[in-house]
Amino acid sequence: MKAPQAIHNKRPLKTALVVLLLFALQSVHAQSIPLINGFAHNDYRHKHPLFDALNNGYTNIEADVFLRRGKLIVAHIDPYFKRHRTLEALYLKPLADRIAGNKGQVYTGFTNPIILMIDIKSGSDSTYSALMVLLEKYKDILSGYNHGSLHQGAVTVVLSGHKPYQMIQSEQNRYAFIDEDLRRANVDTLGANVYQMASCKYSKLLKWDGKGAMPYDEQKKLCAYVAIAHKYGEKVRLWASPENKEVWTELLKCGVDLINTDKLVTLKNFLNDHKSIIASNDASSTPNKDLSVLNF
Repeated sequence: MKAPQAIHNKRPLKTALVVLLLFALQSVHAQSIPLINGFAHNDYRHKHPLFDALNNGYTNIEADVFLRRGKLIVAHIDPYFKRHRTLEALYLKPLADRIAGNKGQVYTGFTNPIILMIDIKSGSDSTYSALMVLLEKYKDILSGYNHGSLHQGAVTVVLSGHKPYQMIQSEQNRYAFIDEDLRRANVDTLGANVYQMASCKYSKLLKWDGKGAMPYDEQKKLCAYVAIAHKYGEKVRLWASPENKEVWTELLKCGVDLINTDKLVTLKNFLNDHKSIIASNDASSTPNKDLSVLNF
């Protein structure tokens, strides 16, 4: 009479094993192939900040930050009711924990740093002063600049929004870089020690919305700007671009490095289906590099 009871007692164990197996499979899936061209725009507005982006393979993640009462708060508008959503709690601490448990990498086998873009919404100098203190705490995982030498960490912090240009340029030891205005890429030539990225609002450079063929003049202009930014070692991003596959395709063809999106899964699927375009850009120089169209 005891045998049926023994069999019955094994069922919870089997159930637990199945759950563990499914969890393991989910973890493997979450460690998806890193999307070097994917940029998670306003990541903090997703249901699970940081983790939604990481679970979809994004290697470029953005957070808007305000300085309020000495704390760096992550929010798009005034963060009065969001004081618990700090940059450290939502991003830096989880990233540090993940890296510590993953042999010093954000993604297993991915040796390049991911980009954490911090869009400064409050005063540039005061916010950066507070940020400097916080970044020092996490310096072991961060890329840095030290007296003329660049050090690559698991995470590179890039500043946009209200940018502390003078403070960054004057520092000999720091853990942050600046997102340059793409339209000034041929003027501001300080190089990778200050600029890691060059961005521009899509509508300030292009008018095409993805309907019909991309006008040749716009394609030529975009490719020329991309070529200049690449000359100085900067990755290119156009923010607020139309969220459709036609625009994304032409951006990739012109060598744009980072495709901006709020639609994480849609862009992930698109990039995984268009690896041939990405590979051709990596194997050759940016096409249509006639810089005369820019009238410098």
